Amino acid sequence: MFGFGKSANHREISASELQAGMAAGEVILVDVREPDEFAAEHIAGAVNCPLSGFDAAALPIAPGKTVVLQCAGGKRSGMALDKCAAARAAVDTHLGGGLAAWKAAGLPTVRR
Repeated sequence: MFGFGKSANHREISASELQAGMAAGEVILVDVREPDEFAAEHIAGAVNCPLSGFDAAALPIAPGKTVVLQCAGGKRSGMALDKCAAARAAVDTHLGGGLAAWKAAGLPTVRR
């Protein structure tokens, strides 16, 4: 949203692109926020892999699916993408603007 965590190696997708990819079964969404944040509100179908213990090798992978990282606003998912690059993981995509952009687009979340 504000360019935080963005590097040349990061591919950003919009909330509508993410929604379409998830609806088509083409995306695995990984929320890198902490467990309490995830429990309070998250995008349906997301899995939680907090940045505080992030391990690129432990990310869920499925053939033919794109792993997309997401946080609250884009900074932490950008940091996680940097960790993926350092580990040579084939993950380079995150939700631009994070959960805030998803909600601003009027898309639903799961709340506690």
